[in-house]
This record gives sequence, C-alpha cells and structure tokens, in this order.
Amino acid sequence: MARGFNKVILMGNLARDPEIRYTVDKRAWARFTVAVGRQWKDRNGELRDSADFIPVVVWGPQAENCERFLNKGKGVLVEGRIQTRNYDDRQGNKRYVTEVLAQSVTFLGGGRRDESSPYDKKEDSDKGSFASFRDKGFNGEDFPLDISEMDDGIEDGGDDEADIPF
Repeated sequence: MARGFNKVILMGNLARDPEIRYTVDKRAWARFTVAVGRQWKDRNGELRDSADFIPVVVWGPQAENCERFLNKGKGVLVEGRIQTRNYDDRQGNKRYVTEVLAQSVTFLGGGRRDESSPYDKKEDSDKGSFASFRDKGFNGEDFPLDISEMDDGIEDGGDDEADIPF
C-alpha cells in the first residue's frame, strides 16, 4: 500500500471551553471545538459569512495546558491529522466520528490564568485575541497587514521594538 499524507492546520477560535478527561492509567486528553470562519459569494454576488465547527482532540500534558489556559472565544492554531473512528452507541447503532488529532496547539489569545500567574491580567487582556484586531478597526480587508503602518507611539529609529500581537 502506498504511503499517504494526512496533515491539518487550523486557525480559529474555540467554540466552547475544553473538556478534559483522564484514561484509566491517568493519561490526560482534552476535547474542544474550533470555529473557523470563511466567506464566499453567493449566486447573486453577495458576500456571505459562515463558520465550520471542527472537533479537536489533544493528549498528554498539552491537553492539561489547553484546559488550564484556553476558554471559549480564544484563538488557537492547531496542527495535527484527521482521524476517523467508530463505536456502538447504547442502542447498538454504529456511530462514526471524524476529528482532528492535534499534535500541537498554539495559543493565540490571552487565555484564562490561574491566581499564581506572573502576568498582569489587565496588561495581557487586549493582546493577541482576534477580537482586539476588530475592536481596533482591522478587518479582513486590512490583511496582510504591514506592521510599519501601525503607530504605537514608537518613533522611527528608536531602540524599542513594536509589540507585535502574534
């Protein structure tokens, strides 16, 4: 049989909080759904918006980190592979599930933090989330964004680096 290629890269926002569980041998796994927005033109040429809701499963310490730092609405970048499995439900019917088995999850927005976090919540709250871009007037037409056009009060030639949100 020929060797195949199964690679998925998703960028979107969590549609719900991660749900963590543990196997009998205490291995953590988490499940969450990523909402990925898309636009298209209908038959009349009008721009339409929609979202795909993609189930993701992540294992091990990364699952615990997802449960700890992510919550509904936060941005994520997921890399992994598509997995299809089946099981019999309580009524004996065969059910099929297609999901992304994550190999890495990158947090793009400021997730919830526990009380022992060294980061100031107020300072971190508006950096990195997709909503903060919309609030500042950036929309889909502005990307790709030329960072040099952003004015953070840093004069040209200064030694300070711009605070890039990604």
